[in-house]
Amino acid sequence: MAFHPGDWSASLTGSALARGAMSETALAGTRILPTDHHAVISRSALCTATSLRLRLGDTSVDLIQSHAVLPDGTVILAVDAMSPTGGLLVAARGRRGEVQLDVTQLVPVAVRSRVRARVRVTGTAHRFDPANLESCDADTVMSLLDLPPVALWMVEPVEVAVTSGDDEALVGTSTYRATCPDPLAAVEVAHLQHLIRHHRDAVDQLITLVNPELTAKATRVVPVAVDADGVVLRAEAPDGHLDVRLPFARRVTSSADLTAGLQGLLAKAAPHRSSCSPHGTAAATAACDLPAAECGIPSV
Repeated sequence: MAFHPGDWSASLTGSALARGAMSETALAGTRILPTDHHAVISRSALCTATSLRLRLGDTSVDLIQSHAVLPDGTVILAVDAMSPTGGLLVAARGRRGEVQLDVTQLVPVAVRSRVRARVRVTGTAHRFDPANLESCDADTVMSLLDLPPVALWMVEPVEVAVTSGDDEALVGTSTYRATCPDPLAAVEVAHLQHLIRHHRDAVDQLITLVNPELTAKATRVVPVAVDADGVVLRAEAPDGHLDVRLPFARRVTSSADLTAGLQGLLAKAAPHRSSCSPHGTAAATAACDLPAAECGIPSV
């Protein structure tokens, strides 16, 4: 993902937009992303993906709802040992770097250019040792129990590569294993869809926090990501798009913290409040039927 400082003089018809850029300084006080950013991407993508592609030599197969990830980043695959793919895993067992896993992480809302990141894990396959359950938390154990009732295989990473936009990086295995998924990765889809469906007024207020030059030519602005560090809005124009991050005042680690983070951003937007949408008439949204204590997004 290319980064485009929000205080540059730029319009949505510029070359940065055509590539699909991101602004990290739309607000004062924006923090630089941590050095393990790519490790977080890889762990989040693997933990939330519903499918992955398994490559063994010249053979590849798509596994759907057939993998889980242990707390140390080891990937568990459910593959029938008596199937052709299982036979290849048996042949590759214990051979360093003979297994390759490919995961594509998508933006979880309806926009163009939905590919957020591609993760490739090269690893070594072993039969799953039940003793590993002792180091798993309850959620991980449940994810293993949800796998198809066939042979379980461990893929221990030896190399992790991440591609995000124009950005490519190799993640060290020690960093990968020591990193956790983003704390909001598992609930991101629900929160984004909730914002879009029920709180378009709040989204319009968040837009007022963005440098107007970055949204002047936009035909639509929509939230496309929410993580521990902030919300990302995408300004779409006929010839491209620009992603702009609005950082939270402090890092969030739960849905409850996310509510506080959103409220903080809306409080910043309050002085910029206008009576109409910044980009024409907003689409109709369904009234939020969640209790105020559970939703927590104030009406604006």
